[in-house]
Amino acid sequence: MRWCIAVLALWPCGAAMAELPPAVADADYAPVDMSQVALGRMLFYDPILSGNRNISCSTCHHPRFATSDGLPLGLGEGGVGLGPERRTDPANLPEERIPRHSPALFNLGAREFTTLFHDGRIEVDLTKPGGFRTPMGEDMSAGFANLLSAQTMFPVLSADEMAGHYSENDVAQAVRQGRITGPDGAWNVLARRIALTDAYKPLIQNAFADERTFDFTAVSDAIAAFVAFEWRSDTSPFDAYLRGTGELSDDQAEGMALFYGDAGCAGCHSGPFQTDHAFHAMGVAQFGPGKAARFESHVRDTGRMGVTGRAADAYAFRTPSLRNVAHTAPYGHTGSHADLAAFVADHVAPRAALDRFDRGAVALPPLPDAEDWRHLDDPTEQAALRAAIAIPDTPLETAQIAKIVAFLGSLSDPVALTGRLGVPDAVPSGLPFEK
Repeated sequence: MRWCIAVLALWPCGAAMAELPPAVADADYAPVDMSQVALGRMLFYDPILSGNRNISCSTCHHPRFATSDGLPLGLGEGGVGLGPERRTDPANLPEERIPRHSPALFNLGAREFTTLFHDGRIEVDLTKPGGFRTPMGEDMSAGFANLLSAQTMFPVLSADEMAGHYSENDVAQAVRQGRITGPDGAWNVLARRIALTDAYKPLIQNAFADERTFDFTAVSDAIAAFVAFEWRSDTSPFDAYLRGTGELSDDQAEGMALFYGDAGCAGCHSGPFQTDHAFHAMGVAQFGPGKAARFESHVRDTGRMGVTGRAADAYAFRTPSLRNVAHTAPYGHTGSHADLAAFVADHVAPRAALDRFDRGAVALPPLPDAEDWRHLDDPTEQAALRAAIAIPDTPLETAQIAKIVAFLGSLSDPVALTGRLGVPDAVPSGLPFEK
């Protein structure tokens, strides 16, 4: 095949290629307060924010695993260990697995991230009190500095993630009784824990001196500031290429041409962070507990439909950013694929992928009595999943996939992967945590 130079990339002569995104600039990010970053760093790694004081934010979002946990579906409360080695605690078994794969945290401080979670259940909405729409209404939206701050506070209210089971601690009891806000609500229980810890007092004073009474929105604002600063990711080889200060390898350049050209990846993975922030039904294999209300017995997860109620949104999930994707395995909202090339191959031909899906390749930590494969074994559920798929099967050749994966490797940012401040040696509570 004859090659020519075309719009900053190698591409077959005469073929069309989508416009490359602009280089990321400082103006694309909201500013952060470094005193809040310092407090947020400690809170992120400190198990004091979990009901039983045994789980931190970093348990499911650790830099060792590119700000995720390396598991298909995670284990929060009732799990021990870190990353793919995490297992259930026989003395305190989880009620169920966390139903979706733990997403990476890169670039969440960028201004364009106005919708968060796999199903987009929280998003910027200037018509709402506080400027956000959340499932908790006004209780969840008031007082938070930004959407990322509001997002960080959902896990502490989840029994399966951080709060704990039934009434085994004061946080879990408050959550079960519906006490979230107010003097005896779960948030204030946690805020008091922190405020009464001597080693936190100077950090709190530096971060929020004379501004307000220290409450849980201050906790979440500090964590959000830390996440935004620590995992800003815009110094990858691809960023250098867009800025004219670096080059891509031949395979990366050819993969970029496919990504922004005939392979069609940029149709959804567009913009400077390779996401359109929209929702698409791509037929990723479903397993695990699904997303059901406590009075329901199904194991399906209909994604965006669970937020909007619209049948057209069934099984649609938010397009993830692809920054550092070479390091964030496993892939998909269920973590269905451990290998990036295999996921790309299945992503462009989802119906064929469902036909050949190998459940034996999914490394789920053992959980007694878990009905992990009910959805996969139910023909009716599988038919509904297939019917929702929004794209035709358009398989790629093995060599094309390899080049696309090479391009995706150019999105790896060593600065962000390491983190700017890194894991602390100790946290103010003195509690043990995984480093």
